[in-house]
Amino acid sequence: MSKGLVTLVGGSGFIGRYAARVLVEKGWRVRVACRRVHTAIDVRLAGPPGWVDVVQANIRDRASLERALDGADAVVNLVGILFEHARQTFQGEQADGAGLLAEVAREKGIARFVQVSAIGADAGSRSPYGRSKAAAEEAVREAIPSAVILRPSIVFGPEDKFFNRFANMARFAPLMPAIGGGKTKFQPVYAGDVATAIAEAVEREDAAGKTFELGGPRSYSFNELYDIILKTVDRPRFKIPLPFFVVRPLAYITGAVWRFVPPFSWGFFGDPPLTGSQVELLTKDNVVAEGALGISDLGVTQLESVEAIVPSYLWRFRPYGEFHKAREA
Repeated sequence: MSKGLVTLVGGSGFIGRYAARVLVEKGWRVRVACRRVHTAIDVRLAGPPGWVDVVQANIRDRASLERALDGADAVVNLVGILFEHARQTFQGEQADGAGLLAEVAREKGIARFVQVSAIGADAGSRSPYGRSKAAAEEAVREAIPSAVILRPSIVFGPEDKFFNRFANMARFAPLMPAIGGGKTKFQPVYAGDVATAIAEAVEREDAAGKTFELGGPRSYSFNELYDIILKTVDRPRFKIPLPFFVVRPLAYITGAVWRFVPPFSWGFFGDPPLTGSQVELLTKDNVVAEGALGISDLGVTQLESVEAIVPSYLWRFRPYGEFHKAREA
């Protein structure tokens, strides 16, 4: 017997794959709603046959969301983008989309709603990303006051776009850019722990209507994370400090150009190296605020650390991969 059906909107992404597995382990059936169904077929392996299903849905399309939420007992919104491209904008995907999803959930009588936001969500932020995340939270709470909002710091795991990105950069770049002097602080949290927090937010009655900031066991400066990455891949590199006033205009230009890169060339160009919105986020620490409800308030107390997990997947960026022997200290 299952506890019910949870629809993970945007569940084919990084965090969604972990969330599906944890929810099934806790006795929930999972419906993964995503734009491109073929990218999520393997998510069905998160549970026994019949426990995980994949359906097509677009956060901007009401009809597809109505189908995705049919018969659901709970909804988790995992839709998010790190940069804008073509029709995918922060306002459309993260703010308007979350509002539409919450509206559809309310019409279907679904009170269990979890909005996965981010530390940095702020209506007054200079970052369009941060403002859209704050707008999404406001729209969700207006439609469903009992919604639970989760704000993770940077999330790490084998599929992440933070540690993997900079480890890959170290393979080719003789210098590593320390934006803002590398002083910005982060509190990285493991994807598996975020997934457990999502499952607890779905189940716990005492979480309704609350906001939780999710951070890992400790905080690090950007330079400290660089040191961990470079030591793990055994590629000594010099960190060059880059003031915000130098990086900001270049990043805004890069982000603006990327918005018009044609879709057929995405694989060739890859993700933009840095955007203006990302630079603005780096001007403030990305850690759990003092006095905020945290991941431990959801009952998740055994947290994985960067030092324990990151080396298990960054080995592929070492000069000789898994067979590489590190230099003597």
